[in-house]
Amino acid sequence: MTGTAPAPFTADDYRTRMERAARTAADAGLAGLLVAPGPDLVWLTGYAPPAETERLTLLVLASGRDPALVVPALEAPDARASGAPGLTLHDWTDGQDPYAATAALLDPSGRFGVSDNAWAMHLLALQKALPGTSYASLTDALPMLRAVKDTAEVELLAAAGAAADATFEEIRKVPFGGRRERDVAADLAGLLRDFGHAQVDFTIVASGPNGANPHHEAGHRVIERGDMVVLDFGGLRDGYGSDTSRTVHVGEPTDEERRVHDLVREAQEAGFRAVRPGVACQEVDRAARAVIADAGYGEYFIHRTGHGIGVTTHEPPYMIEGEEQPLVPGMCFSVEPGVYLPGRFGVRIEDIVTVTGDGGRRLNDTTRELVIVD
Repeated sequence: MTGTAPAPFTADDYRTRMERAARTAADAGLAGLLVAPGPDLVWLTGYAPPAETERLTLLVLASGRDPALVVPALEAPDARASGAPGLTLHDWTDGQDPYAATAALLDPSGRFGVSDNAWAMHLLALQKALPGTSYASLTDALPMLRAVKDTAEVELLAAAGAAADATFEEIRKVPFGGRRERDVAADLAGLLRDFGHAQVDFTIVASGPNGANPHHEAGHRVIERGDMVVLDFGGLRDGYGSDTSRTVHVGEPTDEERRVHDLVREAQEAGFRAVRPGVACQEVDRAARAVIADAGYGEYFIHRTGHGIGVTTHEPPYMIEGEEQPLVPGMCFSVEPGVYLPGRFGVRIEDIVTVTGDGGRRLNDTTRELVIVD
């Protein structure tokens, strides 16, 4: 791909994020945040410790005090080199009690937000060390913590979306008929990497009746002429996610297949047109769902209309009935209605959309018309 890559995040960016997270936690009545290795830690500090380790690593954020990182001594050099600003490192060696070291940093009667991927054994050990503390899931306590992206984040998401678009433009040129779903999925994964993805999270290729399963795993089924094929693929490029769906047809479709595809395209457009600041997330779902329901296919739209995206491919906010969180400029999420006819075929069309000052901007630009493939 061509073009200038977005500038990397600076120490000031991470410092600002940590300060905002601590203030937001205090405003929510929390004594602080406890952030384990995972996407929240990467977003807040830029530090990505080994994913598979039983040793305690924990970022402690509390309003009015410097951020602290409890880290195993053998990983402290990498933590220092990560460039995370203003972090006080509290390292511990094997044989020491890391929970006692962490407890010294916490309000002994406080309530803390804990990142969702924290290990149960670590949280239980902290509760034992500080029996007066209590804990809440970070997603429940601060669901919008990472939801509003700054300009640099939006541009990283746009670049990931452009890479996914380039992948679709190439995959539509390859043969589908007579090949296994898993072979086309392998082509998708290779193309995503060719266009800059360091991590491929999913490559759904759901042909014929398999298209009626929204999360079908590409398998050994041989794609046949006359099949509708749902393609849903994405991953991480420069740390930010892509996720797009298009539905193609092998050879000429039937009138019904065209009608259902056009219906989903109209629903996707309606969902996109509903995006503007101040509108509740559920209104995006309602707008898309109404088009499908009014056409008599409501029972075949069996999932939410969208999910947030950022340093992970699925995160808050969610476009679903009951979610009254208002849209804010900088939020980024999918709009992906679908119709799934059991035993027959499915159709899904998905774009990533960001909220602007007066509406929405699509981060995927490939055609939403039904594409015919060989």
